Amino acid sequence: MFIIRPYRRFPVACPVAYEHCFQEGQGTVWNVSSTGWRMSGDVPLQCGDVCSLNVILPTNKPVSVAAGIVRWVKGEEFGIEILVMDGKAQTHLGKYIQERMKDL
Repeated sequence: MFIIRPYRRFPVACPVAYEHCFQEGQGTVWNVSSTGWRMSGDVPLQCGDVCSLNVILPTNKPVSVAAGIVRWVKGEEFGIEILVMDGKAQTHLGKYIQERMKDL
């Protein structure tokens, strides 16, 4: 069984810092879309956990997510859905995705 996603995901390898329940973690974002991403990190997360995240895109633009929810966990990887992101971060992420779409 597979899931058809409404948004295209793009492979990346971006550093991410995240926080959940006063624990700070470091990891890597492996793919991005306008609504979320797949990542791994050194602080384990569970389905339903809400965390904040700071990512540096390959363009060196920062993206800060005030709240993201863990939708799935497979080993050390997590699927994060973006819940709250400020306008500047949305702009940076949106521009990055638009540029990647041009490459298709």
